[in-house]
Amino acid sequence: MVIVFVLVAVLVLAVVVTANWYVWRRLFRDTTRGPGPVRRAGAVLIAGGWVLAIAALVAERSGAPFWLQQVLAWPGFLWLALSIYLLLAVLAGEIVRPLLRRFLEHRARRTGQASRPAPAGPEGAPTTAPDAPATGPQGQGSALAAPQANGSGADPVSAGASQPNGGGGSASTTTAVPAAGSRAGGGGATASAAAPATASQPEAGVGAPTAETAAPQANGSGAAPAPETATGDADGAPASAIAPDAPPESSPESPATANPTGTATPAGPTRRLFVSRVVAGAAAAAAVGTVGYGTYGVLRGPKVKRVTVPLAKLPRAAHGYRIAVVSDVHLGPVLGRGFAQKVVDTINATQPDLIAVVGDLVDGSVKDLGPAAAPLAQLRARHGSYFVTGNHEYFSGAEQWVEEVRRLGINPLENARREMPYFDLAGVNDVAGEDEGQGPDFAKALGDRDTARACVLLAHQPVQIHDAVEHGVDLQLSGHTHGGQLWPGNLIASGANPTLAGLDRYGDTQLYVSRGAGAWGPPTRVGAPSDITVIELASKQA
Repeated sequence: MVIVFVLVAVLVLAVVVTANWYVWRRLFRDTTRGPGPVRRAGAVLIAGGWVLAIAALVAERSGAPFWLQQVLAWPGFLWLALSIYLLLAVLAGEIVRPLLRRFLEHRARRTGQASRPAPAGPEGAPTTAPDAPATGPQGQGSALAAPQANGSGADPVSAGASQPNGGGGSASTTTAVPAAGSRAGGGGATASAAAPATASQPEAGVGAPTAETAAPQANGSGAAPAPETATGDADGAPASAIAPDAPPESSPESPATANPTGTATPAGPTRRLFVSRVVAGAAAAAAVGTVGYGTYGVLRGPKVKRVTVPLAKLPRAAHGYRIAVVSDVHLGPVLGRGFAQKVVDTINATQPDLIAVVGDLVDGSVKDLGPAAAPLAQLRARHGSYFVTGNHEYFSGAEQWVEEVRRLGINPLENARREMPYFDLAGVNDVAGEDEGQGPDFAKALGDRDTARACVLLAHQPVQIHDAVEHGVDLQLSGHTHGGQLWPGNLIASGANPTLAGLDRYGDTQLYVSRGAGAWGPPTRVGAPSDITVIELASKQA
């Protein structure tokens, strides 16, 4: 068993580390040109966030000083929520990434075609001279001139020099760059590394630009290859180029495109970097916005939800009886006294006949959270307030909290039943109490009741519905699931509970599950808004 536990722990750790490395790669590595402060800051952010998250969980469970829990809880728990939605947003970006790149490539091709000059010349003569050699003072056309090393030690022609044209008085512009080579002859010039350049010359009588690439030469014969040059096809048009500003991770698979002047531009790798930055920025903005809005939804307080539940055994006099159901308040280092006051005010505003607090009221000891729970003494209902334990009470000292809620005027139902004017109200302990010998006892709570009366059961977890069905309960009120709290957590919660949220029926027993008023861990909800539900009982005899 220990080996299985260790293997599962290693597997979970590997998944978490891999997921965080993937997020770091997409958000920081792929958006930068190379190692630097941005990548290091990203690594510190992700690693530090998880350190705070783990520290917050350990501090809460180990009973660390309450001030320390408060310091760690906000950044640590918020990072848990943010990391989930960063991962989801980056994964969604994998769908957008190729589509955006393809769109930009298509737009670049259309732009290049639209800006390409239309061919024009006398009697259909071509405006380009793809095979024209470099010419002297009497030549026509244009060329990229490379210096030649010869015995006379001639200097290379300066860039941008103009030479007269013997054809129509127009000038040809020649751009010269040093060629890679070696000194030839006693007085020869030393050639240096060459890079491609462009030159244009108006055609005699036409004025259309032409361009071609000249290969560097040494000793007047034989082309000397340059270390980094643009390559061209048979017509001299540039076909590809090495991107000098591409990040180390960028693959040169995307071809370079030609701009309107005919020069090669490193479109592929630059476009890849641009797409990575756009997708990463959108993913980060989406994750932060989602977590921010979900946190705001929790802190502003739960909304009231109203549900009508017909009961066959309910007398006509009880038609319209209102039960305010509140669960999973989770008072703790994040949600404190102010939040408890919002919950109390919201419940009292509904003017219920009875209030049912169905577990997970707190995440901490009475010593630390007694002042935060004090507003619960203000709860008002015609037939009182009732409480059953949830699993988190057993992490926080269930016996002490049972006494505290009793002191606040709330009636605990520990495997007990009360005969209300129109129905029986019963409550059972949470299943987590079994480890302390305080688990649920349905026989004690329901064994000797009058089955002709309707029965409403308070039980924290929906899984207790099966025992409720066996004991003839008409309606069970539960919480625990939070409705999943953070989407897609609802998929996991649905698999672990018979009902995730809302009203459901199991034989003759109905089950209502509240999403809860607060939140555990991250004070954030996404796709599962918090609520306080007012159950309005309906008599079929009415």
